[in-house]
Amino acid sequence: MVNICIFDAYGTLFDVTSATRMVANEEEYSNFPNHSVKVSNTWRIKQLEYSWLRNIMHEYIDFWQITKDALDFALEENQIKNENLRQRLLDVYWNLSAYPEAQDVLTTLKANNIQTGILSNGSKEMLNSAVVSANLKNYLDKIISIDCIEIYKPDPKVYEMVLDQFNCKKEEVLFISSNGWDIAGASKFGFTTLWINRNLIPKDRLTFMPNKITNNLSTIPNILKELNE
Repeated sequence: MVNICIFDAYGTLFDVTSATRMVANEEEYSNFPNHSVKVSNTWRIKQLEYSWLRNIMHEYIDFWQITKDALDFALEENQIKNENLRQRLLDVYWNLSAYPEAQDVLTTLKANNIQTGILSNGSKEMLNSAVVSANLKNYLDKIISIDCIEIYKPDPKVYEMVLDQFNCKKEEVLFISSNGWDIAGASKFGFTTLWINRNLIPKDRLTFMPNKITNNLSTIPNILKELNE
């Protein structure tokens, strides 16, 4: 029986595009809207690439440094030299917006005695800031960062942390992520997986596929019922 829901953080509970959108609407940075989408996309791509490459090279640095390095690349690629803008984007990233349905879904899960947690590449400080800012702290039993093992997803050792933290079996866990590569890693590890495919993109061509697919978080309670029938 599935009685634990584990969420990825960035792109799943928290909207990683909200930082650039927010800053693009600020008068001080009136030229930024022309570049904000490109910067946002590259920032996220490089953030992921750098985490994977550092895993392969066994050269760990924390996710906040990776986030800064990725932003620096994105700004330079778009020929933006503005230290105030850079710092503003980084400041906002500590308080990313949660997706609109996130709190209601977590509230429903807790009301149904489902344990909940986050498993993320993000540093403890980043995750705690985002959770508090989005008013999700009271709806999460555990916030698990890879900080303590210094290995990034999708390494199996990361998913193993869930079993250790919750003292549970793989069969009890529904792992939820918007990232196809993360879903593949969790599926290979042995978790039941739910892919949040908000943008209706094709499945990644990887061996391990999601058990369930939806386009937002609000369907999770019903999917849990289906899994436990």
